[in-house]
Amino acid sequence: MPLILASSSPYRKSLLQRLGIPFQAYSPDVDETPRPGETPVDLALRLSAAKAHAIANHHPGKLVIGSDQVATVNGTPIGKAGSFERARQQLQSLSGQTVEFHSALCVTDGQRDEMADVVTLCRFRTLSATEIDNYLKADTPYDTAGSAKAESLGIALMDSIRSDDPTAIIGLPLIALSRMLRNFGLNPLDHAGLHTA
Repeated sequence: MPLILASSSPYRKSLLQRLGIPFQAYSPDVDETPRPGETPVDLALRLSAAKAHAIANHHPGKLVIGSDQVATVNGTPIGKAGSFERARQQLQSLSGQTVEFHSALCVTDGQRDEMADVVTLCRFRTLSATEIDNYLKADTPYDTAGSAKAESLGIALMDSIRSDDPTAIIGLPLIALSRMLRNFGLNPLDHAGLHTA
């Protein structure tokens, strides 16, 4: 069954490549505005499903992966900074705090959906102004929720990261995704190209 990633994110594409399954990637046109009273979990799940269905509607018979990530501190959503100054303010406010990342997944064949929300708790160190500025200049994480790339130098900002899936923080939880793909009859290990010596 042909596989599609409903995302233009280079991080998600790179993660999905780890599974060794051929796929195409298309950017879904989805309004990501939160609804009044919508919880971060509900927002992440709704957007992951909306992205998957936006692509599945144009590609019947294909298996589509939608994903979305919402970061929160004390229940308040944190978006992508978009600029150096906003990222600096964001990291100043996150210093010494625990950030909860909800990495939601939806896999659909157009008839049936599998959904999951994988939570990652990131405890930020108490950061100095110099550390924040040095980090932002080195990693330029302006397109990342929470202004920290845990897969890169952002790991040095952390005291701890707790999750059932180490790839969830990067934006595509591969443990949950592999399970969901198997439920649709697509086992990544069937595509691993394993050869006997």
